[in-house]
Amino acid sequence: MKNKTGIFWGIALIAVGVIWGGNALGLFDINFFFDGWWTLFIIVPCLAGLFTEKEKTGNLIGLLIGVLLLLACQDVIDFGVLWKLVVPAILILIGASMIFKNFFDKGVNEKIKKLNQKLNKEDEVAATFSGQNLNFAGEEFQGKTVNAIFGGVKMDLRKAKIKDEAVINASSIFGGIDILVPEDVTVKVKSNSIFGGVSNKVKTEGNKTIYVNAMCLFGGVDIK
Repeated sequence: MKNKTGIFWGIALIAVGVIWGGNALGLFDINFFFDGWWTLFIIVPCLAGLFTEKEKTGNLIGLLIGVLLLLACQDVIDFGVLWKLVVPAILILIGASMIFKNFFDKGVNEKIKKLNQKLNKEDEVAATFSGQNLNFAGEEFQGKTVNAIFGGVKMDLRKAKIKDEAVINASSIFGGIDILVPEDVTVKVKSNSIFGGVSNKVKTEGNKTIYVNAMCLFGGVDIK
């Protein structure tokens, strides 16, 4: 992930350097400060995110907004029309993203649904405008539903007893959830995120599986 990000920004910096140098030598005349040049601060990072980040919905929305703003600054479309298009376009992107994710993650969805049937109200945890530190050392762990709303939750499963499979339903709304997992597990993620995302830093393949069913809205879930 970091290598891809570095390559993208490396290419971008080289391009800027070539254009700047070419302008200085009189080889060509490319104006950096065209109408709407500031929209590049929206377009370029979102475009980079499409190639470097697994969660792409937020980047697609940002790219769409940036391009529409650029077109409006260039008088290709009217600003009045722009504001009418932005909201429906965002809703279409979010809806399409959810449909395609559910289609491609069908096997994971079925497994999560089956594991959730074993959970009950006692398996729900919420942190609203607060923080919680959960340690499951020595406990048998089948799953949890965790909600962080303007708050944070840290789940330490490194010494938990996981028989075969477990599920974590993680909702992060303007908040953050950190999940620490044992070394002998495989982590499979399903996420629906808008201006947020899931960072899965677990690269090992174990004989047990933890399914993370995440929803992030201006929030994040960090698995490590």
